[in-house]
Amino acid sequence: MPTPARSVVPLREAVRVWAKVAVLSFGGPAGQIAVMHRTLVEEKRWISEERFLHALNYCMLLPGPEAQQLAIYIGWLLNRTLGGVIAGVLFVLPGFASILGLSILYAGFHESSLVNAVFYGLKPAVVAVVVEAVVRIGRRALKDRLRVFLAILSFVAIFFFQVPFPAIVAAAALVGWIAGRRDPAPAAAPAEGVDQPIADAAAVALRPSWSRSIKVLAVHLILWWGPVLILALGLGRRHVLVEEGVFFSKMAVVTFGGAYAALSYVAQHAVEDLHWLRPGEMLDGLGMAETTPGPLIMVLQFVGFLAAWRHAAPLSPLAAAIAGSVITTWVTFVPCFLWIFLGAPYIEALRGRASLTAALSGVTAAVVGVVLNLAVWFSIHTLFAGVGEAHVLGARILIPDLSTLDPVALALALAAAVALFRFKTGMIGTLLACAAIGAVWALVR
Repeated sequence: MPTPARSVVPLREAVRVWAKVAVLSFGGPAGQIAVMHRTLVEEKRWISEERFLHALNYCMLLPGPEAQQLAIYIGWLLNRTLGGVIAGVLFVLPGFASILGLSILYAGFHESSLVNAVFYGLKPAVVAVVVEAVVRIGRRALKDRLRVFLAILSFVAIFFFQVPFPAIVAAAALVGWIAGRRDPAPAAAPAEGVDQPIADAAAVALRPSWSRSIKVLAVHLILWWGPVLILALGLGRRHVLVEEGVFFSKMAVVTFGGAYAALSYVAQHAVEDLHWLRPGEMLDGLGMAETTPGPLIMVLQFVGFLAAWRHAAPLSPLAAAIAGSVITTWVTFVPCFLWIFLGAPYIEALRGRASLTAALSGVTAAVVGVVLNLAVWFSIHTLFAGVGEAHVLGARILIPDLSTLDPVALALALAAAVALFRFKTGMIGTLLACAAIGAVWALVR
């Protein structure tokens, strides 16, 4: 048996690329997946299209932020466990720093006009990035009528009827599996060239085993719950930091479908039951998360910050709030590493199996519909200040108030779309240009 290389790509180069991906990861899962796809599949050619979608399908099945889990998975493929840790941590750091700074301004001054001006032009550009993600993923994933039908059905189910995301994924996987049984296709062979070393490293160096799984589980459970236990011993079981550790640990296990799925659950418990926030503040936090790099689930960090700020004793408000940000982020994202490091070797071992490939092809189609849902939702709430709802035969229909359309935001979104689709302008240049134009307009109007 040949001895695999320790890394598929140089670690220093991997760190540089993952830092770039993290800084550009705006726009929620759709935009973040688009950034990774463009950087890793198209520009660097470190991973094939088939491998990228295989990893994405697995991550879509997991609770928590699928884009960050995808980064961990691909980082693990490229540079083993260290690569997964680097990719996952770097993916979160820019958003953590941004949300922490904005939270301090929010809690201390409650005045964010300058911050809003800076991000005013960024939101429309992100709309274009999200739409581009739908087109990119859809063009490659929807290869037959069945997948197109599944994508449309998934969009209708989640956008109009709020069908739970796990139910959509399970149904799509079942349909794909049945279709594969009726019309089996040969399993795809591993790609030649740059993708082959990834397959060798994953299959040989990290072959799944019970002993490895037990070690991974034990280490991550200690990392996950150790800080919560230390806080409980030092501050008492009823302190807000301990309650945050327990509450957001539960969130990490049950929040399928990302930040939007988590929002209603957090709002109900954090606002109505625990009285950590006021109703409008949840939306303020989501706005911060939408306009900063990193997963949208970073909105939970804002919740943890404000809750600890307002229930700080015996600590100072700022010290407690920073600790609240840290413990909330920690228990939210440590489980993500567990799901990947524990499950990815088994998923890789099954790669190429006709039955699994057929089932995951259905999930891929559903992913397109779900991403389209995010794109439409984000576009409506970015371009219109007022959005109402109507309910017809059990369906929820979002009705934007046309009189609240922001023409400048629309112009920026169209300009960003033209730059990305027509002129193939770099994403960072497009985002910076729109942010600068929007900031000037917001400050002088």
